[in-house]
Amino acid sequence: MSLNTVRHNYKITKADRKRLHNHQSFLVWFTGLSGSGKSTLANLVEVALHKSNISTFSLDGDNIRQGINKDLTFAPGDRTENIRRIAEIANLMVDAGVVTLAAFVSPYIKDRENIKTIVGKENFIEVYINTSLEECERRDVKGLYKKARAGEIKNMTGISAPYEAPINPDLEIVTDNQSIEASVQTILDFIIQKLK
Repeated sequence: MSLNTVRHNYKITKADRKRLHNHQSFLVWFTGLSGSGKSTLANLVEVALHKSNISTFSLDGDNIRQGINKDLTFAPGDRTENIRRIAEIANLMVDAGVVTLAAFVSPYIKDRENIKTIVGKENFIEVYINTSLEECERRDVKGLYKKARAGEIKNMTGISAPYEAPINPDLEIVTDNQSIEASVQTILDFIIQKLK
């Protein structure tokens, strides 16, 4: 806790917000290589939840790095700080009663474990979008792999920086040979059980 600060306790609680929204709130964390489909799947899952009157919000790596985390690089220490800040934001969203979908490469196991510490294990669902490096490079939606292979990008996860795959994710989606629709449905089926 910061020096000279005292937590103020407000009268409206997470339980009150749950009653208002009529569903649980938690963080669904999509992790995987760049180009694995994290943002695409998070977006489609959010659309489906929204249609079912579930209060949602999406946090996305590129969007966050254009705002609150624009001062951070892709060096290991900055990657850790990037994820820590996002976890703190997500914690506020979950407390507000919102199902929060977060799509971030988040390459280090220790950083993803720290998210659980911040939001609470009971509020954290880890979804590993397991797409092979070959498939991610084939897609190369942002042209990042081509630049990394040409030496134009340093610290590219999967090329010049490591990706530590989850050991025991709550859900693993292997997208190489599975349709987007099937992947979305699998994620939705898992989430819907947790909403009650």
